[in-house]
Amino acid sequence: MMKKKIALGLIFAMGLTMFAGCGGDKQQDNNADNNNAGGEVAAIKVGGTGPLTGGAAIYGNAAKQGAEIALEEINAMGGLQFELRYEDDAHDAEKAVNAYNTLKDWGMQISLGSVTSTPGIATSAENFNDRIFALTPSASATNVTEGKDNVYQMCFADPNQGSASAQYIFDQKLGEKIGIIYKNDDAYSSGIYATFQAKAEELGLKIVSTSTFTTDSQNDFSVQLSEAKNAGADLLFLPMYYDAASLILTQADGMGYEPKFFGVDGMDGILTLDGFDTSLAEGVMLLTPFSADADDERTKNFVQKYQERYNEVPNQFAADGYDCIYALYQACTAANATADMTAEELNDLMIEQFSSMTFDGLTGEGATWNTDGQVSKDPKGMVIENGVYVGL
Repeated sequence: MMKKKIALGLIFAMGLTMFAGCGGDKQQDNNADNNNAGGEVAAIKVGGTGPLTGGAAIYGNAAKQGAEIALEEINAMGGLQFELRYEDDAHDAEKAVNAYNTLKDWGMQISLGSVTSTPGIATSAENFNDRIFALTPSASATNVTEGKDNVYQMCFADPNQGSASAQYIFDQKLGEKIGIIYKNDDAYSSGIYATFQAKAEELGLKIVSTSTFTTDSQNDFSVQLSEAKNAGADLLFLPMYYDAASLILTQADGMGYEPKFFGVDGMDGILTLDGFDTSLAEGVMLLTPFSADADDERTKNFVQKYQERYNEVPNQFAADGYDCIYALYQACTAANATADMTAEELNDLMIEQFSSMTFDGLTGEGATWNTDGQVSKDPKGMVIENGVYVGL
């Protein structure tokens, strides 16, 4: 009798363990509240990787949170349902591939790729090999999509950002002598620099200094700033993420150097960086596809929901994540996709839809994609005034 009781107890314990394993722990299943309760309605499993911890966490969490809001809205409408899961890649390529494999084991049918470019290059190769369609919110390097027919971008590709920034500076006559500081061991920064440089030469912009830094040297910018200052640069172009940009602004202020600063979408998030004096960002300009102060109803509703839930103004990465889910919903609905389809079946349908459809989102109306997965939509010029982004 005692053996029988022990056996029954073991079976019961195993059952609980299996149940817990299916549900996932709270940290891993970071969108559990948005999943369909009890699995009563089948849902297409969408997975993504992003920096949810570490120095680039502002980007990863923003994209994830924006996607969650969109998913809740879509699932509340009934009909086609989505289930979302994000894994932390800490802005590291190797960790991103491990996170991708975790999502694949979970049963991911459609991918949101990776949030940042270096991990995105690594995981997009997996998407291509596994025939799992990917729509990244913000991994903008051209290597993310090139040669991969099933990987698309919601954000501008780096060449578009570089050339558009040069054109904007030229058209608006923002600077007579341009200095550039970029990160030469980062695909995102160096990619934007290359096309900015080419477009600037074409337009006749006068570049008086160009200096670089790496991951290991991004704590001290005194040499780069002194070079730009001595060359008389009245505008500094900073194609980089906000963490390095915040140090440049701080150190420029410390040496009494006050040029205009012009950045790209990676600087979106600088106003929420812990420990940064946001007054130093006053007047900083950047190109971004999203403006939180836009007065259309869809943007206002999104901003209100985001602020109520996360107590901060959404940045471009949050809007990109939101748009990704709605673009996938549009494509799946048009293709009559269902949750019982395989990832490869959905992959073929998504390629067909994204290569031909037009999408209106928070980050741009009339967006279309070319066969390289790059999006075409108009950027917006923004300037930081009184601690908020304002349209130029």
